[in-house]
Amino acid sequence: MTDRASEMFAETTLVLIKPDAVERSLTGQILTRMEQVGLTIVAIKKIVASKEQIAGHFPKDEGWIEGMGRKTLETYAQYGVDPIAELGSDSPLEIGQQILGWNREYFGSGPVVVVAMRGLHAVDVVRKLIGDTLPYRAAPGTIRGDFSSTSPAYANAARMAVKNMVHASGNLAEAEVELLNWFDKDEIV
Repeated sequence: MTDRASEMFAETTLVLIKPDAVERSLTGQILTRMEQVGLTIVAIKKIVASKEQIAGHFPKDEGWIEGMGRKTLETYAQYGVDPIAELGSDSPLEIGQQILGWNREYFGSGPVVVVAMRGLHAVDVVRKLIGDTLPYRAAPGTIRGDFSSTSPAYANAARMAVKNMVHASGNLAEAEVELLNWFDKDEIV
């Protein structure tokens, strides 16, 4: 492939190695998997996220927040759990807001490794490597499938985020916003 062709399809995406993975010393294994498929680290740092960074990371869109609530309602239906008894509501928006709070706490619970990865179709490649957001749905061979074990039903009952080890931007537009939230422009080489 020519350099021009590579640049046409090269993308930069955000990867956050979350506190549970950092605590378990899995950062190297996670990054190695990404480098083995041809992605390149163009920025990396280990930080304790500020409240501003955490707040800036999560979308404010009610549709996105409701989506988290709907996932929880699906999990509860699957396991026969009454959402009103457990969470005081069956409203996807209200439940999503609770989960958003748990996710903010999770991101602030310890150091995170913030990485800008670049390569051909980086957004899709990273998403494929990390696996489904819910660890029990993640295929073996993916990062979450191999290293995560937290159940969403358990996490909800414990009033905590699903500890799924890694965040990756969902699309190129999201990556652009997220990269600016976590890195200064001059930090990305």
